[in-house]
Amino acid sequence: MNQISEQLSVQVVGGPTALIGYGGLRFLTDPTFDEPGHYGRPDGRPGLTKTAPASIAPSDLGRIDAVLLSHDEHPDNLDHSGRKLLADVPLTLTTPSGAGRLGGTAKGLATWETVELNRPDGGVVTVTAVPALHGPEGAEQVTGDVVGFVLTGQDLPTVYVSGDNASLDAVRQVADRFGPVDTTVLFAGAPRLKPVLHGALLVLDSALAAEATRILGARTVVPVHIDSWEHFTEGRDDLVAAFAAAGLADRLRLG
Repeated sequence: MNQISEQLSVQVVGGPTALIGYGGLRFLTDPTFDEPGHYGRPDGRPGLTKTAPASIAPSDLGRIDAVLLSHDEHPDNLDHSGRKLLADVPLTLTTPSGAGRLGGTAKGLATWETVELNRPDGGVVTVTAVPALHGPEGAEQVTGDVVGFVLTGQDLPTVYVSGDNASLDAVRQVADRFGPVDTTVLFAGAPRLKPVLHGALLVLDSALAAEATRILGARTVVPVHIDSWEHFTEGRDDLVAAFAAAGLADRLRLG
């Protein structure tokens, strides 16, 4: 558990999944709780292989006030167990297209759209949907829509949850509106699939994650999406080395 401040904690669960305590509310990112195994695709496109289990079970999470789901179409962001969990969560925030597919308590947010959630102390947490791109320019036609999130509130630090984003332009847009951010839950891992978009980066690699940190002016970075899946081409050691080379090693808070 990364206890970043009195009002903010981040527990990395594995893959893209993290439990964020913020202003008395509890948010879960991209829930993936299946055991290791292979996920095939009926359309013949390459499947994905999970290599390690989550560090805790869904039953051990405790109360979840909302899920922050970057997208619903890939099992490394929402697997079978994660889908089952959504039925017990009062609110899932995701893309408009994803909310249409998921139904239930899912709510789609367009870019820069906001939702206010009541805090136990009587204040509110504002969740803003922010740009994300799952691959190079034009990738939406192949990888689908993706969304990131910014959490803000009176007397609370600003938190950016990147989702599966590979675009520094999207990061700059977030920085222009909200920077400097206090903390970012930053998806990295440099995932690539050779038949998909000619093997282009689908999420930030380690060097780009360090540059994103600089752009955001982030004081603290909690990396996720750097383990547990075969198509991630960079991991913890690569991230540490890239941040050290950029002079940003002190920003990293590894789970």
